[in-house]
Amino acid sequence: MDLLNYAFMQRALLAAVLVGITAPAVGIYLVQRRQALMGDGIGHVAMTGVGLGFLLSWSPVWMATLVSVIGAVAMELIRWYGKTRGDIALAMLFYGGMAGGVMFINLAPTGSNANLMSYLFGSLSTVSESDVTAICALAAFVVLVTLGLRRQLFAVSQDEEFARVTGLPVRALNLLTAVTAAVTVTVAMRVVGLLLVSALMVVPVAAAQQLSRSFAATFAIAVAIGVTVTIGGTVTSYYQDVPPGATIVLLTIAAFVALTVLAAPLARRRARATAAAHPAGDPAECVIPASREADGKVGV
Repeated sequence: MDLLNYAFMQRALLAAVLVGITAPAVGIYLVQRRQALMGDGIGHVAMTGVGLGFLLSWSPVWMATLVSVIGAVAMELIRWYGKTRGDIALAMLFYGGMAGGVMFINLAPTGSNANLMSYLFGSLSTVSESDVTAICALAAFVVLVTLGLRRQLFAVSQDEEFARVTGLPVRALNLLTAVTAAVTVTVAMRVVGLLLVSALMVVPVAAAQQLSRSFAATFAIAVAIGVTVTIGGTVTSYYQDVPPGATIVLLTIAAFVALTVLAAPLARRRARATAAAHPAGDPAECVIPASREADGKVGV
């Protein structure tokens, strides 16, 4: 493949693979917590970090990471203490983040506006060696957290009260999930873009759920879908000269639609098999294994 002869495409493909792994790895916990749009909100906040990076002549990736982490922690605090006004506070945080980014970019040196577009919607040619270094370091953190603490994070995402009763540090784990989501947004922004990254965190998980209900299988399938569509979108972007972020998201949605269509007959067969095994009124169909949350095999 001739595209591998170019250093910028080598960097872009490496970044795409890392994004394809990390985004669904975090997204599966957000979907389970019914916080599918959290990535979108963090993306808005990260714009302030990108703008500050341009204004202060610092790395936009690292500055966006710092601001995103602060924003994610603020979101969790608002979720805990905001009560009925929490949604308004979150809205102000999201739109304030976007407005702050636009303002800082406007104050930054000439030429930053053009660079901003690559952060909003992704770009192949602008992924630098320093970006790849930052993305690799941040992706390593995300993988360590999502795999190393998968049982604890799953328990909290499934049922906070149950996790609290078992002695897990629920608030600390919720904060860690939020911080990991923030880091993932900054990992993905150079390839997918801040405004589209949430789709890559959510849609592969939704697509994987069409084929599996177990956590481990859903996790593996979602990551496989993520890597496939990010590589496919990056290669398509190179040959067809189309935006990489939009291409990746459209491929992800196409994968979801295709798997939904393919999974429909399988779901019907499962339903018939379940009905045959547990006729109406059979108490067995109401039994939930006591160990299912402990062993991490509950469907997502």
